[in-house]
Amino acid sequence: MQDLSNIQWHSLASDKVADMLQTNIEQGLSLNEANNRLKKFGENTISAQKRENQIISFLLQFKQPLVLILIIAGFITAILQEWVDTGVIFGVVIANAAIGFIQEHKASKAIQALSRIVTSENVVIREGEKTRLLSKHIVPGDIVQLRSGDKIPADMRLYHTKDLKIDESILTGESMSVKKLTDVFSPNTMLAERKNMAYGGTLVTNGYGVGIVVITGDDTETGKISQTMIKAEDLETPLTRKNLILVKRSFMPSLVCLL
Repeated sequence: MQDLSNIQWHSLASDKVADMLQTNIEQGLSLNEANNRLKKFGENTISAQKRENQIISFLLQFKQPLVLILIIAGFITAILQEWVDTGVIFGVVIANAAIGFIQEHKASKAIQALSRIVTSENVVIREGEKTRLLSKHIVPGDIVQLRSGDKIPADMRLYHTKDLKIDESILTGESMSVKKLTDVFSPNTMLAERKNMAYGGTLVTNGYGVGIVVITGDDTETGKISQTMIKAEDLETPLTRKNLILVKRSFMPSLVCLL
């Protein structure tokens, strides 16, 4: 089976999707095949960022080159007994570390929340029988039934809908629920307009639908957001940048003279 994450599922007919995933729309996967796919693709969960010790996380805020220069400047002004300058420099350094620490802590909590958001229990058809499964056991090719109040367990190509509406605000920011269809859409259709798709972590607000699971785990749209947050470089807040720029302009010339 080819790499599933690079396929434009919304641009394919549902029967073509079923053929590509080697599944039967009416019968679903066999138990043996489902177990094999679980071993191949892994559990349908979003990887969470490993939490660092909070003390270490705080100390790492001081590793930025400009911050290290400011610390040196602070010690030099202290040696010269320029106490006001010393206080201002170390005040900004500590404030910068505190802001960075809080920012990283909030980002970490957001990633943890994303890793839990796809956790659910859904009705899945396997060997022609309906069974309730934890979302982590769902694999590509599974046939999942959706009803009002259900959380979508993974990215799915819908092939049957009846007044189905889904809240996709976590992905698109749109507050209104999206009415879902089964039509084929063009490959370059924006994510928010792919009305024949249901995405992991979103919520069914109305109606009924059935879909084929096409993507699970970190490869889902929600999983991609989580992985982007984990891999993103440390960001500076506007306040942090402003403070560091002001200190750089105020004290760097003096530091150069002292050195």
